[in-house]
Amino acid sequence: MGFAAVSILSLVSCNDWLDVNEDPNTPALTTVSVATELPWIQYHLGYAMGAHAFRSQAICLSMTDASRVRRDGCSSQWEPTTSLSTTCYQQFFVGAGPAIQDAYAKAVQTGAWHYAAALKVLKAYGFLLMADMYGEMPYNDAVAASAHPYYDDGKTIYLGCLADIDEAIENFKKTQEMGCPALSEGDSWNGGNIDKWVKMAYLLKARTINQMSKKGSGKYTDGKYDEAEILACLEKAQKSIDDDTYILHEDTKESSSDFISGDPMKTNFLWNQTYNSNRHMEMPTKWIEDLLTNFDGKGIEDPRCDKLMPWRQYNVDGNKVWLRGKGVDLNSDVRMKPADNLAVFISRKADNSGWQASNAIREADSVYVGLYAGSMGVYGNSNVMYGPIKGWYPSSGMVYVRPNSPYLWATYTEACFIKAEVLMRKKDKAGAFAAYKEGIKSNIDEINKMLTIWTGGDYDNCPSFGQMSQEKINNFMNNAIGTAADITMEKIMTQKFISMLYSTQNWNDMRRHDYKDYMGWQIPYEYYLNAGSLKGIPQGKDWRRIKQCSHEINYNANELKKIAPFYNNDDMWTIPVWWDTDNDEEYYKYVQKQ
Repeated sequence: MGFAAVSILSLVSCNDWLDVNEDPNTPALTTVSVATELPWIQYHLGYAMGAHAFRSQAICLSMTDASRVRRDGCSSQWEPTTSLSTTCYQQFFVGAGPAIQDAYAKAVQTGAWHYAAALKVLKAYGFLLMADMYGEMPYNDAVAASAHPYYDDGKTIYLGCLADIDEAIENFKKTQEMGCPALSEGDSWNGGNIDKWVKMAYLLKARTINQMSKKGSGKYTDGKYDEAEILACLEKAQKSIDDDTYILHEDTKESSSDFISGDPMKTNFLWNQTYNSNRHMEMPTKWIEDLLTNFDGKGIEDPRCDKLMPWRQYNVDGNKVWLRGKGVDLNSDVRMKPADNLAVFISRKADNSGWQASNAIREADSVYVGLYAGSMGVYGNSNVMYGPIKGWYPSSGMVYVRPNSPYLWATYTEACFIKAEVLMRKKDKAGAFAAYKEGIKSNIDEINKMLTIWTGGDYDNCPSFGQMSQEKINNFMNNAIGTAADITMEKIMTQKFISMLYSTQNWNDMRRHDYKDYMGWQIPYEYYLNAGSLKGIPQGKDWRRIKQCSHEINYNANELKKIAPFYNNDDMWTIPVWWDTDNDEEYYKYVQKQ
């Protein structure tokens, strides 16, 4: 559905940092300034991106769910479900969309060029997310008055977004008219730092062109893979982690919640995916654990392992001991017997002598620790560990998925890995290795920076918190990641995956690389034994897209059918999106040009 046809209720809140109306019962976009609309747009777009980033990790098989019938448990056995289809769509089209349209028009009319530029960047992020997930979406008609906007294909959306990014870069160079609010008044991400916004725009442009790696060499304006332009963009993108755009989050008691999801609004988008009924269920897989403990068979543990794998405290011979959780082996039947559910509720025994599993016949499951964290604001915990107030042994969560974890939006790490991939394609192994090594190191630095949030008290006793030791970092960087002589695309993409855990780019990259170039990755064992998996993704095919949201199917079906007659097929999940094919003709076998 188009922006003009969706609700503007995203502007209704009593939350102080996003309050935009004197009277929240009568919202009126015409009375709201661009400085007040911008943080709302940032919030809803960030939530859309964060929700897909979290959920897509199960598709990538780095995360799973204790249950085989819940959303992420289905995804990690490659059984696609429509529960993946709605949240991101709603957050972007309902939450961010109307305000983007309105605020951009105001910004141009008043000469608030920095706002106009920022809004074009955010619009590009949102529509690229929609194209990456669903393949086709209203784009040119999305801001029209029609309640039934026509669809654009992926190529149109991608080229349109690249044009939006170019326009944004030019508008950032302009001087705003007198009387316009400074970008710092509304920017909740970069505090109005234009330099960071420009670097973010260039990184998004490099990412977008790199996404077209299957399209053959040429000019990006023609929808081709343009190596020279990617490298030129990276020269103007982030040069250190100090240039990164992090979305900061708070763990505080809130009086209101997001009207779309019902979630807290100041907490991390990733944690919001776990804090309710999912909180005990999400956990890492053995694949990601193996990569972190024995990358490239070197037997050297990644210094990030303690921070990315969750920990739980146990009673061992009367002593409280922190133990690191194990990864769930998706290449085994561990989730299938003796019951289709891992026992993850680990509580104290009545005599306080140790733990007991929620399912007595699955006590061995105690080695699996969920990545959920506690909250001072939502649960009333004394810290962000989960469990003590419930009478359970505490668990740590993991560094990216805590209520007050920053969300890494645009990073030097990503810039490094894009450069490494491009140089590897150009057969510049020395340059590729240098960028690859710098990407790994910068992510370690990013995580160490994040870890300064949690210090003192109980945090100091749990290995999930605290800084990574320099000795461990040096050993890993010098002895585990290889050399320029043995660098491969597989190493680059595998380390990019680890370094960008919980990024939407991980699934995009896996599809671009046809699920190859990832060390040790396999289609899950359960896939071959599950009728739902084989129906949605028949053997010999791969997972390539998400089914259209029910709102589009229910209210805009006629326009959807015109462009994607396959949209309701059982195996529609296997139809490649535009950039995921060797040439446009392959894509247009399925999609009708409008």
